[in-house]
Amino acid sequence: MLPAVEGRVRFHTRVAVNVLGMVERELALGPEQAAAHARRLGELGFASEAELAAAVRGGLDHPALVAALTESVRAKLAVANPAYLDG
Repeated sequence: MLPAVEGRVRFHTRVAVNVLGMVERELALGPEQAAAHARRLGELGFASEAELAAAVRGGLDHPALVAALTESVRAKLAVANPAYLDG
């Protein structure tokens, strides 16, 4: 993959390539994901993640909570490392 570099330079190059991939996916997916996340929060009756987090800490028991959180995590993984979604 990177035959011209070794050691730390190779490692930092791989990190940079991974970060650029994440940025590219964020730019492509971010707006749609943000809208979907806001919609899920609204369906649960919350205007922000902070409100949802406070409700969860307070013992929120909503039938759609697990599905909403699962979709939020899947969206984050689609940006951070889509390979984790395949397994």
